[in-house]
Amino acid sequence: MLDHLIQGATVADGTGAPSRTADVGLRDGRIVAVAEPGAVGEPARSTEDATGLVLAPGFVDPHTHYDAQLFWDPYATPSMNHGVTTVVGGNCGFTLAPLHPDRPGDADYTRRMMSRVEGMSLVALEEGAPWNWHGFGEYLDALEGRIAVNAGFMVGHCALRRHVMGADAIGGQPTAAQLEAMLRLFHEAMDAGAWGLSTTQSATHADGDGRPVASRHARPEELIALSRAVADHEGTQIEAIVAGCLDRFADEEIDLLVEMSAAAGRPLNWNVLTVDAAVPERVPRQLQASERARKAGGRIVALTMPILTPMNMSLGTFCALNLIPGWGDVLALPVPERIARLREPAVREEMLRRAQSPEAGVFRRLADFARYVIGDTYSEANTGLTGRVVRDIAAERGQDPFAALVEICAADELRTVLWPMPTDNDPASWELRRQTWEHEDVLLGGSDAGAHLDRMCGAPYTTRFLGDCLRGRKLVGLERAVRMLTDDPARLFGLRDRGRIAEGHHADLVLFDPERIDAGQATLVHDLPGDSPRLDSRAVGLVSVRVGGVETVRDDTITGAVPGTVLRSGRDTATVSTRD
Repeated sequence: MLDHLIQGATVADGTGAPSRTADVGLRDGRIVAVAEPGAVGEPARSTEDATGLVLAPGFVDPHTHYDAQLFWDPYATPSMNHGVTTVVGGNCGFTLAPLHPDRPGDADYTRRMMSRVEGMSLVALEEGAPWNWHGFGEYLDALEGRIAVNAGFMVGHCALRRHVMGADAIGGQPTAAQLEAMLRLFHEAMDAGAWGLSTTQSATHADGDGRPVASRHARPEELIALSRAVADHEGTQIEAIVAGCLDRFADEEIDLLVEMSAAAGRPLNWNVLTVDAAVPERVPRQLQASERARKAGGRIVALTMPILTPMNMSLGTFCALNLIPGWGDVLALPVPERIARLREPAVREEMLRRAQSPEAGVFRRLADFARYVIGDTYSEANTGLTGRVVRDIAAERGQDPFAALVEICAADELRTVLWPMPTDNDPASWELRRQTWEHEDVLLGGSDAGAHLDRMCGAPYTTRFLGDCLRGRKLVGLERAVRMLTDDPARLFGLRDRGRIAEGHHADLVLFDPERIDAGQATLVHDLPGDSPRLDSRAVGLVSVRVGGVETVRDDTITGAVPGTVLRSGRDTATVSTRD
């Protein structure tokens, strides 16, 4: 007997093939029948009529930071609400394990680093996770049996370095013995199921003390040694971030990424490829890394987002504005002193000069303050400004836009929420995105879900993209859009029996209404441990999500079931080799 039978669904199976009407039978967590309507001759414990609805494989998000959140939120919200059934964590060189058993302070260091570099609530990190592990395998075991989504994790270079080198991981170089110890620890993590290596060399990544994170001090020979170790394990990968990911790679960065992928004989993915028709030379430059990797026996895959991710900014909290060269020193001052400095015309002039300079890279996009929209305000002086564009307010006041914005924020003691209007929401940029998606080494993703919680909400990219494909710009058709969210990432990571609706595959499924599928507006909620805030977005038109055949979401409401699996390399992933 079947556990469940979905009848009359429009099946987009993940392969990109034309959709068709079919009945889909589930048993013991697997898809056991995909047949013409009425042709499944086996009774089922439960059935549902899916006429007019699309049935797709569960979506795979290739770049998240749910490493900590899954402990207090096993449902990986809001990703699961938007049809994501598999998440990849442990990215950017940052993981919660391994932790040295003789240095309990390393857990505090890790929490403070994650709070600073990934925008996670420190209180939530302290109160929401048990921190009862040392080895990477113990960390995976702590999640086993208690999550609603499937989750796989890279092991972070920063944690490896910290474990072996202690405080010397910041600024130091490993001795031959320490490098050997790091490699042993890395092999142990992959033996336990880590998906491979994640690392960062990005200039924007600083620890809780404001110092460059540990992996940024690694020299190429250390990175290559770790990459070679990846090759010894089945179903493994590399994920790497360098400074040029934000704008354009330097030649030496391309050389490094190519050598790492070739040394491992495994794909290396990076994020995020920013597509903007105003900077037409960026995409060809970034994809040079992929072309050179293919020739060298490697593969480099760029992640790119198919939507414009809303981000809120503030002059009062750490956000992307702090990452503009020269801005961090001013924005780190105590609030009264910060306001005073921001009110100085010479200071604003220098900040704008730095923000508009080539060194600011992709952060130049944030410097057009005339295009900012005022969000929440907190003072009587700012009554009526919510929803208005700074350009208009500045014209009324006879001020330049940055000066007007500073005065608005000062009236709120810098608590004002600011929403920058994207500069790349023009037809030319969307056409460039469509063309970029055609490249064999470009993959949708880069949501950063689980990170930067009160500033951005990338998790709904799946439903928003589908809604755009079905009723908006229609840049790609339904079947291809589904493949881009399912089978494409599943194949990159070598996921066994996932990413497609096919007999024998895991019953990770999404059922949605094509007439309504979309994502709601991001809103600030206070539901983290310690009442900490985060941005959330509700799904629209999503009828059901199943993980391993068990329903986890019905009509955007979580059922409470936790059928997810901690996906371990080798067992749940097969090797995707870059070598013939």
